Amino acid sequence: MTRIALFGTSADPPTAGHQSILSQLARRFDRVLVWAADNPFKSHGASLEHRQAMLGVLIEQIDPPGDNIVVKPELSSRRTIETVCGARKHWPDADFTLVVGSDLVTQIPRWYKIKDLLAEVNLLVIPRPGYDIQDGDLAELRELGGRVAIADWQGLDVSSTDFRQAGDPNPIPPKVQAYIDRENLYQSSLSR
Repeated sequence: MTRIALFGTSADPPTAGHQSILSQLARRFDRVLVWAADNPFKSHGASLEHRQAMLGVLIEQIDPPGDNIVVKPELSSRRTIETVCGARKHWPDADFTLVVGSDLVTQIPRWYKIKDLLAEVNLLVIPRPGYDIQDGDLAELRELGGRVAIADWQGLDVSSTDFRQAGDPNPIPPKVQAYIDRENLYQSSLSR
């Protein structure tokens, strides 16, 4: 059975943290499907089209190349269950693992059709600095039917939010920064 990691992200913009996660996933799964999505719990600084393009640029810079990482913009949906249903049409027999950062663990129980979603996927939580994983939150996910695992590695201490709010370019890989500059994205962040 093909093991597929599903990694949707706001990618606003994609950072070295996203790149690190994708590198780790590429080593552990047969295929990694990634897309930019509009998170209904967040506002976004760049269009979905630009965020998808920046993910492509980010993936091209992974070393060694993650030949099993594929940008799948057609999977982008505000509702994760719709994403999973779309993936299931293309890979009906795959074993899907939905990958989320620990910052999202408390939001997941409020997601649309969460019980249906958790019946379709395994859940892999990536620890993020500053977002502790609470036993009670994991228990709630398991009570909803979730098969939850915690990654044995931690995400980098970088954030797209830091870039947007403070203009901190440190977490942005150079080729993604070049795309941002070329397309004049996040100007309000950069002018501070």
